[in-house]
Amino acid sequence: MIYLFYTVHIIVCIFLILVVLLQQGKGADLSVFGGGATQTVFGARGATTLLHKLTVSSFIIFIFTTLAIAVVQRREAGSSVMKGVAAAKTGATKTLPAAPAPVNQKPATSVPVPAPAAPTPNP
Repeated sequence: MIYLFYTVHIIVCIFLILVVLLQQGKGADLSVFGGGATQTVFGARGATTLLHKLTVSSFIIFIFTTLAIAVVQRREAGSSVMKGVAAAKTGATKTLPAAPAPVNQKPATSVPVPAPAAPTPNP
């Protein structure tokens, strides 16, 4: 089933590219292929109407095949790319910087200093 959608999608893409390239720009006397060849084949106004209709219809088919491929691949895979990713927190929490220690207090991580030994008597 998916291969059918891929095949139709590729054909429509190529056709859409060609139809857009065949269209005559506003105020342009030359088209992409062969000068004014499209005016001689389709007529002065007929080419614009026919190419416009072909462009719109191929664009609609392109959109439908794109959506169909996306839906079919989603059903075949059965999982999401985001599966297993933790949900983002809804409320933003702000972290405050640590308050600096006051100047006249000892830091909490200081190593205790041993008391000085008592002087020994001289004999």
